[in-house]
Amino acid sequence: MKKLIALTWVALLFTTFGASAQQDKSKRPSPPAVVKETLSSGTAVTIDYSQPSVKGRTIGKEIAPYGKVWRTGANEATTFEVSKGVKINGKALAAGKYALHSIPGEKEWTLIFNKKWQKSGTDYNEAEDALKVVVKPGKSASFTEKMTFTVDKSGKVALIWGDVLVPFTVK
Repeated sequence: MKKLIALTWVALLFTTFGASAQQDKSKRPSPPAVVKETLSSGTAVTIDYSQPSVKGRTIGKEIAPYGKVWRTGANEATTFEVSKGVKINGKALAAGKYALHSIPGEKEWTLIFNKKWQKSGTDYNEAEDALKVVVKPGKSASFTEKMTFTVDKSGKVALIWGDVLVPFTVK
């Protein structure tokens, strides 16, 4: 009888922890999002990220501070995946899955494609970088509360957040 009670407790604990580990991520303050597109070249591009909100804060100060490595999203690491080798703004990136970090700036952003993609969003090791690309940010056409990525068939990719637009190309 004692063994049966002990086994019941063990089963109950595993069930409880398993259920909490699979929480509904859509209920988070920064919900998950995925954008997928197959480029004209046939390359599949997938960006899997969480969408932080501006919430009245200033990009570059209270959120995504200028000059510091940022996870380019929220929660887990943002991932950037390409099915074939590509060029990001003219620089080669092998097919594969990468963590996307950035260093925001007023006049330029550095996009960082890091080989170690299975990690928390705040875990970053420069030695694992596959590619860094400097891009010029611009003003978005309209204010976007939740950070959003767009990808079109021609390979134009943009991070749009608040009134900031961070464009780059994938060819």
